[in-house]
Amino acid sequence: MLSTFTMTQTKLRNVLFLFVLIFHALTSINIISEGWQQSCIGFRRSSAETTSRSRLVSLFSMKNEMQSDYEKEDNGSTVEEYRNVATQVLSNFMQKNTMETDDNENSSPNSIIDFHAPKIPPSTSLTTLAAALDYELTEKEWFVTGNVNPSYFSKDFQFQDPDVKVESIEDYSKGVRKIFNQSTARAEILSTVVNEDASTPERPVITITWRLSGGVNIGFGLNIKPYIVYTDFVVDPATSLVIFQEDRFDIPSWDILLSALFPFLIGKVTKPPAPPVLKRNLTMPKIGSTSGTSTDFGGILRSFFGSQ
Repeated sequence: MLSTFTMTQTKLRNVLFLFVLIFHALTSINIISEGWQQSCIGFRRSSAETTSRSRLVSLFSMKNEMQSDYEKEDNGSTVEEYRNVATQVLSNFMQKNTMETDDNENSSPNSIIDFHAPKIPPSTSLTTLAAALDYELTEKEWFVTGNVNPSYFSKDFQFQDPDVKVESIEDYSKGVRKIFNQSTARAEILSTVVNEDASTPERPVITITWRLSGGVNIGFGLNIKPYIVYTDFVVDPATSLVIFQEDRFDIPSWDILLSALFPFLIGKVTKPPAPPVLKRNLTMPKIGSTSGTSTDFGGILRSFFGSQ
């Protein structure tokens, strides 16, 4: 009984702290328009950023004082590094709310993915790789479902976006499944192409343009205004495997947060939602082996993961 009471107190304190954090986010320097920031003199901007950092230090102190022994236990985070303080604090509200659900879902793709599956042949061309990724991402939407195909990824794979940094494709898979609401989140692919402008012979890049929408598992749940994400896959030319992924957003983080908290501001204060994605008819390409023969890679994938 005492343990239940303590956990209830902890949850109430977390909810209170979440509202304080949201208030900070909406009043901090981060929600000021980029044009205003560029027009400010260096001293004024530096002073504002210092004030913002001081507020976050105070918030962290308050959070630490509110933590109980229950909260200090390992929460199973797959994140290697948080790239901003606000995201690190918000993660506390996401991971505890979804941990038990994920652990009890025997049908989770993560439980059936073979992360030691054979890799694609090193001879795979960039155009073929881009076409295969386009097909599989459209079918599986693994940017939100976590239902990745490890055959495309190096053991040294790393991911980062404006908020977090993760190492290994397995941790990435678990992380995206945990943060996104699996009933509503969508990752609708617009295109997957070899990015000639960003590529070099030593660092080829494939860029995926996609529309993110649906819910995230933060607090009581938030709905994301649809927006466009640009995902860059850096490919190792020696193995044809993806070694690095970076996501870029077409709207600033403050727009995403403000639209989620106050949907009535969408299209007025914040940008309008990204338009719907038209359905595309795609075909899974054959990925050739090093001996010059072609392999029905789609059949191999179906044997690994079952029919889609």
